[in-house]
Amino acid sequence: MEGLGNDYIYLNCLEEVPEDLPALAVRLSRRHFGVGADGLICIRPGRTGDFTMEMYNADGSRGAMCGNGIRCVGKYVYDKGFTQRPA
Repeated sequence: MEGLGNDYIYLNCLEEVPEDLPALAVRLSRRHFGVGADGLICIRPGRTGDFTMEMYNADGSRGAMCGNGIRCVGKYVYDKGFTQRPA
């Protein structure tokens, strides 16, 4: 998904999570040899809210926050029917 110029690969991790997410982010984010993206965002069950976002940059480092990414998470969970709360 792309949000205002940031493009991330989104994974539905509500039921299972792939191993070694930092390495997966590096492998998939490579523009000429992978899918190509600014990074990887995993949508996971939330602890205090319904959902949480776990973000990895293209170099595998953990990102603290991405406003464009979280907007896409909200759209994804709403469009897929995982929540009925309006975005």
